[in-house]
Amino acid sequence: MSKFWSPFVKELVPYVPGEQPKLTKLVKLNTNENPYGPSPKALAAMQGEINDNLRLYPDPNSDLLKQAVAEYYGVQANQVFLGNGSDEVLAHAFNGLFQHDKPLLFPDISYSFYPVYCGLYGIEFDAVPLDKQFQIQPADYAKPNGGIIFPNPNAPTGCLLALDAIEQILKASPDSVVVVDEAYIDFGGETAISLVDRYPNLLVTQTLSKSRSLAGLRVGLAVGHPDLIEALERIKNSFNSYPLDRIAIAGAAAAFEDREYFEQTCQLVIDSREQVVGQLQALGFEVLPSAANFIFARHPEHDAAALAAKLREQGVIVRHFKQLRIAQFLRISIGTPEQNAALIEGLSDI
Repeated sequence: MSKFWSPFVKELVPYVPGEQPKLTKLVKLNTNENPYGPSPKALAAMQGEINDNLRLYPDPNSDLLKQAVAEYYGVQANQVFLGNGSDEVLAHAFNGLFQHDKPLLFPDISYSFYPVYCGLYGIEFDAVPLDKQFQIQPADYAKPNGGIIFPNPNAPTGCLLALDAIEQILKASPDSVVVVDEAYIDFGGETAISLVDRYPNLLVTQTLSKSRSLAGLRVGLAVGHPDLIEALERIKNSFNSYPLDRIAIAGAAAAFEDREYFEQTCQLVIDSREQVVGQLQALGFEVLPSAANFIFARHPEHDAAALAAKLREQGVIVRHFKQLRIAQFLRISIGTPEQNAALIEGLSDI
C-alpha cells in the first residue's frame, strides 16, 4: 500500500525508542526514567484540572506555565517556548532554524533523533567525532555550518561540557543557531540559560520527563532570544496551535514551583549514581564520568551485547547501542536503591 505514500516517506529511517516492556516485574533501567514519582503538588494540580473544563480548549499560549518557567530561570515570558516533550520542541527547531545551505553539526555519538530530524526535514549534516575520551572538543565545531546542536550532558555518554566551552562554540559561530539540548542538566550540570541574554544565537531546550519525573505528561521547553522563540511559535501555530492540554499546563507549572521536592529527588539520583559507579568499577567496569541520571560503562573482558542479554535473563533491562564506536558500552539508568542493587547483584552473578 506504500503507493499512497509521499515519496520521501520511503527514505525515512525513524527513531527507535527504548523498549517499554509489558512485563511489570522487570527492573527497567533502559529509558532514563526517573525512579521517583512526580511532585505531590504537581499531581494535586493535575487532579484539580480533571473537571467539566476539559470540554474547553486549553490556553494556546500556556501562559501559566510560561510564567512559571520564566520565573524559575529569571528570564522573560517571551523568551520561553513550550511543546509536547522536548522532542517536539527540537523538531520545530530543526524545521525553523536549521534549514540552511550549510550542514548542521552535531556529535557522532549523540541523541539518535538528530539524524532522524535531518531526514524528515531534508537537512544536510556533518557528524563531528567525539575525542578518544568521548568528549566534545569545541574547536572541532569552529567551521562553516548551518547550525550546531548537542546534548549537555551528552547522551548516551553522560559527559558534561562546561559553560566556558559552550561559550567558545557560540563565539566561533555567531551567525548560526547553537542548540544546547539539556534533557539531563539537573543531575550534575549548570544550565546554559544563564548565557541566553549574551548570545542571541543560543537556544536551550529542556524536558520535564527526567528530573521532574513527568515523562508520561510530554512537556518540553526552549529558552532563548525572543527572535528565535518567535520562529518556533510560527512553526507551532502552523502545525498544532494547542500542543499542551489543561492537565499538562497545570501539572508542569506546579512541578516548577515545587523546588524542594525537585532538588531532593535530583540529589537522591546523584547519590545513587555515584554509588553505582563505585560498585561497577569494583567489578572491573570502565565508567565514563556522568552528570546525567544514567551511566555509560564497558567491561574489558565481557561483550556488551552478551552482558545485556544475560542481565535480561535475570530480569534487568539496560540499553545497548549497536553503533560501532560504542558497541561495547551499556547505558544504565539510575533506578531506586532496590533496582540498583538488583543490577549489581545480576552483574556479580554473571
